[in-house]
Amino acid sequence: MTETLVVDASIAVKWVVEEEGTSLALGLRHGRRFAAPELLIVECANILWKKVQRGEVSREEAKMAASLLERSDIELFGMRGLLAKGTELATDIGHPAYDCMYVSLAMSRNCRFVTADERLVRVLHQKAPREIANLCMTLEQLSAGSN
Repeated sequence: MTETLVVDASIAVKWVVEEEGTSLALGLRHGRRFAAPELLIVECANILWKKVQRGEVSREEAKMAASLLERSDIELFGMRGLLAKGTELATDIGHPAYDCMYVSLAMSRNCRFVTADERLVRVLHQKAPREIANLCMTLEQLSAGSN
């Protein structure tokens, strides 16, 4: 059976914009399916906007990246049903709720969550219950074969 991974915007943007970790992120795409809360769309748009503001990509490159993301094979899930668990986790670990919505989806779908946000994974492993923390890993950990 094909593994489904929950991915956040830090991973999705690496698929369409060359940056640190892009090759590792592209390596995830082989033989897997992907899921994310609909929040991913807004977060990706914001990251692309920031990249334009910083001069990292042109306006046209950002538009192309957004278009590629819109056509990606990430299965998007509505936020209803994620809010309560995501909010609870955010308050328990003292981390922003929007990141915890990805973890909430991973919990509800019983699949792993991968992110390039090392701080988030560190906080989860320090403060979240083990069964939640064990679902969450960095891009580097997953690429190295960590379970």
